[in-house]
Amino acid sequence: MFPQVQQSLCGRLIDLEKRVLDHSTEIEHWFRSQWRSHSPPFYGSVDLRNACFKLAPVDTNLFPGGFNNLSESALPVAVQALMVSVETHCPDIARVLLIPENHTRNSFYLANIARLRDLLQQAGLEVRIGSLNPEITEPTEFAGQTNLGDAFNLLVEPLVRQNDRLGLKNFEPCLVLLNNDLSAGVPPILQGLVGQKVFPPLHAGWASRRKSEHFAAYNSVAEEFAQRLQIDPWLINPIFRQCRGLDFQARLGEQALADAVSEVLSKTQLKYKEHGINQQPFVIVKADAGTYGMGIMTVKDPSDVLGLNRKQRNKMAVGKEGLVFSDVIVQEGVHSFETVDQPEGSAVAEPVVYMIDRFVVGGFYRVHVERGPDENLNAPGARFVPLPFEEGCQQPVVGAEPDATPNRLYLYGVVSRLALLAASRELKATHPASQGLSPSLSVLTP
Repeated sequence: MFPQVQQSLCGRLIDLEKRVLDHSTEIEHWFRSQWRSHSPPFYGSVDLRNACFKLAPVDTNLFPGGFNNLSESALPVAVQALMVSVETHCPDIARVLLIPENHTRNSFYLANIARLRDLLQQAGLEVRIGSLNPEITEPTEFAGQTNLGDAFNLLVEPLVRQNDRLGLKNFEPCLVLLNNDLSAGVPPILQGLVGQKVFPPLHAGWASRRKSEHFAAYNSVAEEFAQRLQIDPWLINPIFRQCRGLDFQARLGEQALADAVSEVLSKTQLKYKEHGINQQPFVIVKADAGTYGMGIMTVKDPSDVLGLNRKQRNKMAVGKEGLVFSDVIVQEGVHSFETVDQPEGSAVAEPVVYMIDRFVVGGFYRVHVERGPDENLNAPGARFVPLPFEEGCQQPVVGAEPDATPNRLYLYGVVSRLALLAASRELKATHPASQGLSPSLSVLTP
């Protein structure tokens, strides 16, 4: 299933698609040179928004939790990518300890862990699952069903720390693979491991990572890419500003936030005028750290962030694991003018692209029947429709129209890889060693 787009707005998108297709050989050569200098994250996912007049990433997740939403036909590509990633990062590894999030009551997330475990096993690895959850004190079985109704079983075991190595009872892994974004901080049991690789690295967790740092890195990547293609980088890049030191409950920093909103709205309006776009600009205010769509609001006027009511302040103040937000990113809102048919009618959709190492392995549309094109779709009630990446997206289809499904998916993959490259640069720049810090002391539990 491929979503419908507003054709009246898509002339500029087709121009961008043509430009990318015409330069695909140069683009792929450039990516190869970049990956030689910047090691890609083990895996990741990118939320895209297609406004038809621009296509941009709005979030990059380094602990992707939706592998269960990928198309079945995309799985062989994922297995091959895992094999390449293992050979690149750690060729001698045979045993993997997979550490999930603590919310074991979320059946959809457990289906994600089951899918990830199966993919790793198919890549030739022995996989066991260990939990940071203090309630898991003995091996515990979990059962559920996948999106297609297939049954799965998971054995989750308590972690065992022996000196400077982490494992399970009678299981010493070579690789510790985190599918836990460490929102609550890095627990002592993960700190100071010696002789074991940990992917993603601990400083990729939300205890220390900031979205503003990621999009600062993406700014540079987008500029370089746009210069090669001779396009306006704004077509693939949302304007943003960081706003720090807020206290939503005490109403501290409201005016500074309103000023940041005004600045981003003004700059966006200038771009709309430059490109002849007749839409109302908006911004997304969201926590500078965090995930799961928490701490997010749509704003169309600076006054919208002044005098927030109690419910709005509570929503913006605290996120997952009780993490208190004091810093936000004010990001240009990118409309989503893609829709997918649902039983209730047409629903707004946004593509989410999954990558392992430097390879696009699949993705899905996040759709929401109750949200509009200028709203956050990562909210309760969201549904997931697999992207048809099996039709081809690793390379463009020569001779096909620029907006043919494989070619548009190729464009999605290109922009997503730009975000992944930005994440690679971001992690390198924020690595504790690059700042003269001890890796084991840089992101302690609050």
